[in-house]
Amino acid sequence: MANDELTAALTAPGQPFEIAEATIRGAATRIWKNAPQTLPQIVEASRSHGKRAFLVYGAERVSFEEHYRQVAAFAHHLVEERGVRKGDRVAIAMRNYPEWAVAFCGAACAGAIVVPLNAWGSADELAYALGDSGSRVVVADRSRAALIDGARGRLGLRHCLGARFERDLPGWDVFAEATADAKSALPTLALGPEDDATIFYTSGTTGRPKGALGTHRNLCGAPMSSAFLGLRSALRAGVDPGELAARAQHPPIYLLTVPLFHVTGCQGMLLGALSSGGRLVMLHKWDPARALEAIEAEGVTALAGVPAMMWQIADEPSLAKRDTSSLQSISYGGAPAPPELLRRLRRAFPDAAPANGYGITETSSVVSLNAGPDYEERPDSVGLPLPVCDLRVVDETGAERPPGELGELHVRGPNVVRAYWNAPEATCASFADGWFRTGDLVRLDEQGFLTVLDRMKDIVIRGGENILCPEVEAVLLEHPAVGEAAVLGVHDRVLGEEVVAVVRPRPGATAVEQELRDHVASRLAAFKVPARVWLWDEALPRNPAGKILKRELRERLES
Repeated sequence: MANDELTAALTAPGQPFEIAEATIRGAATRIWKNAPQTLPQIVEASRSHGKRAFLVYGAERVSFEEHYRQVAAFAHHLVEERGVRKGDRVAIAMRNYPEWAVAFCGAACAGAIVVPLNAWGSADELAYALGDSGSRVVVADRSRAALIDGARGRLGLRHCLGARFERDLPGWDVFAEATADAKSALPTLALGPEDDATIFYTSGTTGRPKGALGTHRNLCGAPMSSAFLGLRSALRAGVDPGELAARAQHPPIYLLTVPLFHVTGCQGMLLGALSSGGRLVMLHKWDPARALEAIEAEGVTALAGVPAMMWQIADEPSLAKRDTSSLQSISYGGAPAPPELLRRLRRAFPDAAPANGYGITETSSVVSLNAGPDYEERPDSVGLPLPVCDLRVVDETGAERPPGELGELHVRGPNVVRAYWNAPEATCASFADGWFRTGDLVRLDEQGFLTVLDRMKDIVIRGGENILCPEVEAVLLEHPAVGEAAVLGVHDRVLGEEVVAVVRPRPGATAVEQELRDHVASRLAAFKVPARVWLWDEALPRNPAGKILKRELRERLES
C-alpha cells in the first residue's frame, strides 16, 4: 500500500491511531485521540505489567510493579515531605541509572515540572540550568552532586537528594530513603494535557542553552507518535500483519544508548518502554562492544541512537562473534546520516530494518521517519512526517517555498513545546501562530518527503558560493579510511571562508590528506573540495545529542 493509504487506514475512526482535533493555545490542532492525557496515566497503566522486567542495569532488574511503587513513594515524598506543589521545578542530574526513571516519573506525578540536566555538563553549566529553571529540588548522583554542591547556597536549592551514594556530602539526603516507603497509589492531583511537565535544555552548540517548556500532551504523545511511525514503516516494507500481531505479544526490548536527559532517550525510549510494557536495557556508558554484549544477552529488538553510534557498532571488531539476530529495527537521527551508513548497516545487521528519523527538543522527539523501501529509494531523506504534524519550508522573508526548494523548516502540531522557559524574546523569535521555526535547512519534495541538509548557519560561504557541509561530509565518509568527518569554514582573507575537513581515520586505516581531497574532487565541484584535511587522532568532540561541536574544532584549528 502507498503511504497515504496506510496513513488513512491507520488513523481512521475506531483505529488505535485515530486522529481528533483539540484547541491548543487558541489554535485548532490535530491530536492522537487515544494518547494518554498526562504522565500519571501512563504510569498507572504500566502497573498492569506486574513482575515483568522494566529496567535492566547490569545485574539489576526493576519490575513494572517495583517501579510503580517507587514512583508513587517519591511523588508522595515530594508533596508531603518536601512541600512540592504543582509547577515547582524538580531537577535531575545523573547518568543513566534506574533511579533516573523513578525520579522523573515521580516528580511529574507530584505535579512538578521536571528539569533533566545535562549529566555531561560542567559545574558552571549545571549551575546555570538550575538557576535559570528556578529548581527547588535536585536529585543527583555522586559525581554531579559534587559539581553542584559548591553553588547550592546562591542557587536557592531547598532540597538535595543523592542517588547511589550515602551521606558523605553534608546537606545531601539519600534518595533511596525517599522511595523506600513503597506506596500503592499516586498522589491525587488535578493535571491536564496542557499543564507544564518538562524543561529540556537544548544542546547549546552556540551560546547558553534554552529551556524548552513542554506540556503533558507533548510528553505523552511521543510514544504514540513513535509507535505509529514504526507500524506504518513495517507495513510499507511488506511485513505480514500476522507477524506484526505475533510481535505485539512480545513487547519491545530497547537498548538505551543515549542520555535520558535527551528527548530521544526520555520520551522516545523510556516512555516508549513504559507505555508498551517493554524492557529498557541501560548501559553505564556508550561502548559498542558492551552494546553488542547486551543485545545478545537480553535479546534486544530495538536499537536507536545517533549516526555516530551506528557507525561505531557496525565497525566494532567483536560484531562477528555476537548473536544479533534478535534485532528488528535500528533507527537513528539527531545528526546527518549519509547514504553510506544505510549500506553499512544492511551488511552488518541483515535481519534488522534501518530507519533514519528527524526530531528535535522543541518537537518532543520524533517528527518523521524513513524506513523500508522508501529509505532505499530516498537514502538522503528522513521520511514522511507524522499525520498530526504540519510542515512548511520558507525563505528569508517568511514566504513559503515550492516543493523541492531549499528553505527553513517550520513545524506545527501537538508535539511542539509551549515556549522557551524564562526567555520571552527567544520565544517570540521562534514560536508564532502555532508554528516553530526550527532553524534547519531542508527541502520537501512533491510527495512530502523531508530532507534535512543542516542547521542553516552550518554553511560555508566561500567567495559567495554556499557550500553545504553535510554534502562534503557524506562524500568523505564513503572513503574506506574515514571513520568520522566534520566539514567547517575557517576565515580566509580573500574568499571570506575556506572549506576545511577534520577527519578521524577508521581503526587500522591509513588516511592521506591528498587522497581524501582527490576523493572529494571526484564527486563534487572543485569549490567544494576542502582546502585542507586535518587528520585527527582522537574522537571528534560531540555534545550529548551526538552532534559534532564544530565551534570547538574551529577554535582549535584557528588557535
